[in-house]
Amino acid sequence: MRTSVQFKEIMPGSTGASDYKQGAAKENRTMNQESEEWEEGFRSLFESKVTAYKNGERKVDVMFTKKEEDFLRLIGATPQEIFDFVEDWCDAGEPDPETALSITRIRRDYFLNDQQGQYSKYVKNTDLFPPREASLAGLEWFPRIIEKARAKLYGELPSDLMYGCGADRRFLKKVKVSPVEFLQVVREAGDDVESIVKFVTDRSQA
Repeated sequence: MRTSVQFKEIMPGSTGASDYKQGAAKENRTMNQESEEWEEGFRSLFESKVTAYKNGERKVDVMFTKKEEDFLRLIGATPQEIFDFVEDWCDAGEPDPETALSITRIRRDYFLNDQQGQYSKYVKNTDLFPPREASLAGLEWFPRIIEKARAKLYGELPSDLMYGCGADRRFLKKVKVSPVEFLQVVREAGDDVESIVKFVTDRSQA
């Protein structure tokens, strides 16, 4: 997983390594604090939307305030994605809030580091995803979930598709892989589909 950590330059007249270590430690503390802040913000938002959903609010376009939409945009997420997680959690009992957070964490890291905080200008058309019955390594749904995971990672998932939906979960349970693991594997694999196939087939046969 590629990360981007910026350390402060050593200023002229400094003591060198000592100042470098202090700058690095300060930077790490700042990063950890920012991580804790957005994750707590995410948990609070998720909990409030669960309450709203249980109280009968089922329209994504009115469920989120402008401030909440801005927060989600800063972490590479959309109201529709969070609504889908909330809906499935309330109706099906999965994925749980921490899984939703972990999936969002991977997307956020990719958004901030690989995409430099810039949203993709492309949203993949639903019709371009592999059909449900398409197979890879003898497993139906496999090609489709790979493309869904990529679209989720890139921020190109259409609003009518959800990464981690019921069908995704059934496939992942069958191969003994969590939605979080699978998304991370797809991220690390890049264009190397064979490495994804190897990971999944090895896990499913374990």
